[in-house]
Amino acid sequence: MRPKACARATVSARATVPNRTTVFIRASVFNRASMFIRTTVLTLAALLAAVACVPAPDGPAGPDTARAPGVRASSAPAPTGLERAVLAAGDVPGYELSGAPAPDAEGVPRADRAACAPLAEVMGGAPDDRARATVSRGLGARRHPGLAVSASLSAYAPPDARRLIARLKTALARCGTAFGTLLDGHRAAYQDVRAAPYAVRGEESVSWTATATGQGAPAPVHLVVVRRGATIVRFMAIDLSGRAPTTVAVPHDIADRQLDKLARTLGE
Repeated sequence: MRPKACARATVSARATVPNRTTVFIRASVFNRASMFIRTTVLTLAALLAAVACVPAPDGPAGPDTARAPGVRASSAPAPTGLERAVLAAGDVPGYELSGAPAPDAEGVPRADRAACAPLAEVMGGAPDDRARATVSRGLGARRHPGLAVSASLSAYAPPDARRLIARLKTALARCGTAFGTLLDGHRAAYQDVRAAPYAVRGEESVSWTATATGQGAPAPVHLVVVRRGATIVRFMAIDLSGRAPTTVAVPHDIADRQLDKLARTLGE
């Protein structure tokens, strides 16, 4: 059953998982997540809320359990190639899966300096304005309340996919270690921005970490963008638990399984 409230100041929310154990996530995590919506890592914040509010199915993943919450099988359109290739329920053991982010998480953050623009834009609903289509999924770690991860696939023309990776690498080299963003009048700041090594399969990839601040306490962020053919695969992780360590990394089991599924489904 769905919890009656996803975020209250004095109680904890809980979600039922397939093995019937209960994961308790402190309400402060949800409150902080809501503060990050529209002000910091937008897609991740919305996905964290979705993961918390949508319990996982009790049985094995099937056609109904893999679709986005609230979509009936009789009314759902035929899945696109990206939808078939994106992670589904049961693909990554140990994580709760949500569907696409809420509509208010689809905006485009604007950087305070042109050199940093690609780093800000890639955290919006799509990696940039040349994406032809994007599908996203959110994953919450059962054993690490406060950790939220998103995986998204975006279809591009081949030159535009290569251009995006090049722009991100250039931005990392020229932006410096800090930048700010603005979205709908709300400001956020990213400190300690730096490239981070991350082994991942793909023709090209770029990875960086930062500390995000909006209206809440600072939270570590990790972003990985991978090009596989003309598909851009984007991973973002944020830790809102407020516990040490003050760094976070995209779990390799999520990245590897998503890239493997993409290769099996689309041949990329």
